[in-house]
Amino acid sequence: MIVSCVLFMCSMFTSTLQAATMPSADVNASSPRITRLPNGLTVLVQEDDRFPLVSLRLYVHAGSAFETSDQAGISHLLEHMVFKGTKTRAPGQVAQDIESAGGYLNAATSFDYTMYIADMPADRWELGMEVIQDMIFGATIDPAELASEKKVVLSELERGEDAPSARIFKNLQPRIWPGTTYARPIIGTRETVQAITAEDIHRYIAALYQPQSMLLAVCGQVQEAEVLAKATALFGALQNTAPVDPPQPLGTPQLDAVTQSIAGPSVQVGSMPLNKAYVHVTFPIPSFRSAKSTGLEVLAYLLGGDRTSRLYRTFKYERQLVDSISCSALMLERVGMFSIYATLDPADLERFWHELMVELSTLDAHTFSPEALARAKLNLEDELFQAKETIAGLTSKLGFFQFFENSPLAEENYFHELAAVTPDILQARIQEYLRPERLVASLLVPAPGQPHDNGNATLPANATTLGTPVTDADRAKALERMVRAAWGGAPERAGGPLAEQAFGQGRRGEPARVELGDGRALVLLPDATLPYTALTLSMRGGDHLVPPDKQGLAELTAWVFNRGTGNRTATEIQDFLADRAASMSVTAHRNLFTVSMKFPARFEQELLAFLEEALSSPAFSPEELAREQKNLAAAIRKREDQPMGLALRHVFPFLFRNHPYGYFHQGQPEEIASLTREDVLEFWQRQRTMPWTLAVCGEFSAERMTALATRLAAGIGGDPARGTLEWTAPQWGDNKTAKLHLAERNQAHLLIAFPLPGAGHPDTPGLTLLRATLAGMSGLLFSDLRDKQGLAYTVTAFLWQSPTTGALFFYIGADPEKMPQALEGFRKVTAQLHETPLPEDELRRGKNVLSGDYYRDHQSLLSRTDEAATLLTQGFPADLNREQLAAVQQLTPTDLQTLATRYLNWDAAYMLRVQP
Repeated sequence: MIVSCVLFMCSMFTSTLQAATMPSADVNASSPRITRLPNGLTVLVQEDDRFPLVSLRLYVHAGSAFETSDQAGISHLLEHMVFKGTKTRAPGQVAQDIESAGGYLNAATSFDYTMYIADMPADRWELGMEVIQDMIFGATIDPAELASEKKVVLSELERGEDAPSARIFKNLQPRIWPGTTYARPIIGTRETVQAITAEDIHRYIAALYQPQSMLLAVCGQVQEAEVLAKATALFGALQNTAPVDPPQPLGTPQLDAVTQSIAGPSVQVGSMPLNKAYVHVTFPIPSFRSAKSTGLEVLAYLLGGDRTSRLYRTFKYERQLVDSISCSALMLERVGMFSIYATLDPADLERFWHELMVELSTLDAHTFSPEALARAKLNLEDELFQAKETIAGLTSKLGFFQFFENSPLAEENYFHELAAVTPDILQARIQEYLRPERLVASLLVPAPGQPHDNGNATLPANATTLGTPVTDADRAKALERMVRAAWGGAPERAGGPLAEQAFGQGRRGEPARVELGDGRALVLLPDATLPYTALTLSMRGGDHLVPPDKQGLAELTAWVFNRGTGNRTATEIQDFLADRAASMSVTAHRNLFTVSMKFPARFEQELLAFLEEALSSPAFSPEELAREQKNLAAAIRKREDQPMGLALRHVFPFLFRNHPYGYFHQGQPEEIASLTREDVLEFWQRQRTMPWTLAVCGEFSAERMTALATRLAAGIGGDPARGTLEWTAPQWGDNKTAKLHLAERNQAHLLIAFPLPGAGHPDTPGLTLLRATLAGMSGLLFSDLRDKQGLAYTVTAFLWQSPTTGALFFYIGADPEKMPQALEGFRKVTAQLHETPLPEDELRRGKNVLSGDYYRDHQSLLSRTDEAATLLTQGFPADLNREQLAAVQQLTPTDLQTLATRYLNWDAAYMLRVQP
């Protein structure tokens, strides 16, 4: 349960009557009494004799989030109109009656509800209830009064636009909550407010002001029986005219799909005459109904809840970069927003932004001291307790908890959740939500030519900042670049990390990415060109989860994985798939474990159910395991019958040592035979807890896919355990040469590996282009060693990169006697690359080869799901390949010469030979 909304309402509406000393009565002496009237209206009564006061709150499940686009602002306009006359009271008389009795009357409209407030002397509480009932259900909504009040509302709207914080929030709404009713301002727009009629308001009341959607909270010096009798008399005759379904939080599955359309970092900068710069950085988070809300609230307090918080101490106290800074977790009924808000001198904006992004990108919950965590919990708990200090605060707190949680134990449950928050939980929230692709920021800065705060300088109209001309758009782009830099290269936005995945024309929809927490994500790539669906589930793991003495275990698990479930045998699975023209493959990699499927879209529901079954209850039966052990051993031996197969099977154990990359991926036949079912089960128990990405492409139901991913994120096979796996760089081998023998063969084979950095390295685009200029029928190697010298049929170069390391391979298969000449040919080509820049036409050829290959290779649905799933699971942006392809186009011959000199170093090269 979220506290911030409770405290917001409590702080706004408190009794103005003061006492000389605070009574010491126990406010928890009795629990509130909850009664549901026959028409569904809920009445909460808390007897409290501390003061001669009574507070009344009527909560109605009708706010701006329940409005249609053409109704925008009607909830707020109604809040104004209820003061403008009823059937029994003239305009203004409702307030006059209350104030004449010494009471206080107000109303407030939120996204999710409207609240009517009356704080009364204890002997006049009945008048308060009567006025609340009359002002709502007896409101006349006179057209003349409506026209007059619209002017008031529009004035309020304009006033809000003059306030930097309100203007910023209005800018943020449609960007952080796109496609939802929360994207619109509560007050509406000039156009919608002007268009609302009295009939519209009456229809709105009839539709949403249902007794089943209301809570009446009464606290103070009252008797429960009297309150119930009065409530029944005033509200008991109201009738429900339509069923009301409780709003469902947009979180699982809808919210993440919505928020991932943000495709951040998204920064917008506006300017107006100001002295200060105003910065609001936000991240979409779940609603207050989420089990994750308490941890987010604690995190917000630790970052910016008070003067002991991390951001305040760092940026206000120590570095003195800001005038003020705060952090909050605003969680509404269906959506939420994690916010950092700061005001500062414009001259300090660049430094502050950079340092704030560095702070957020490196944030580690374990760096908060135990004392800081205990302090945050204590203060959050204390804020709730302090809400009970006044009758008005107590009423608002109890009413809010009951209205939204429907339980008198909600507060107690919150305290239990608060006590359970640990650094690990906080770190999970950081990793899940404080991510660059989720960042949405809005800034207001002084317009060009406006004086700075100190009055000593003026920002000229053509000035530059952040390395770019001072325009709002340029500043925003510069700030986005700084976000990416701080987070180590978050993807360029340009329509979103996945927006260009569907690069062709045809019936392709907008991609979406749904973050499910703990490193789990769903990627949706709609393409209705053909009625087929492809999906790839890629998990971190594979050989990285295998101990050195059980090499081949990941591969064996993949082979036996779809050979039976708890409900189906291997043959039944084969029949099931064949009957639906569906395919399923399971593959173990050196750092990943993937499951892929493709099927006609009309069988989606059945195939998704089967996929969940296969992931949740693989049988790994002893009979099927023995069969696959035999099959795998046979495949190993068959592969080693081929010279190139033998070379590729041994090259990684040759290159790396004391690391999973150095394993025999398929194991050795003898080792495979010794593996047991317990080994496989133990591996899978760990593998299924690893972070994963599920990518789906084709024609599909986004709702079903999101629901499936959500269930899997809760724990594959019902296992909620969360594993982690960080990539480590392997140690390269000490021996630079190795020989293998394959008797009675005609050719020898030479494989040369030049060590390279991992796939995310800035040099990767250039290395990719370098490989393209070397390989292919018109590449440098083929042209020289085959066309000119006639040394071999096959000569090529290929690139392999993992997250932490890589290699550029040269390969040739030739007559053993020609191997010295082949090696010399390789050396000659690399020497030329060192000494002379490539001709422009060679460079252009390489660039065009890469572009053509990419698009050809990514036509199939599975190729797209494989790319998105594997890249994201390895920690790269889903469009890394396209980003690097774009970077390739900017490279020059000199760039490639530099890279060739840097990496094609024969002293560092490894050579593996297969001799007859």
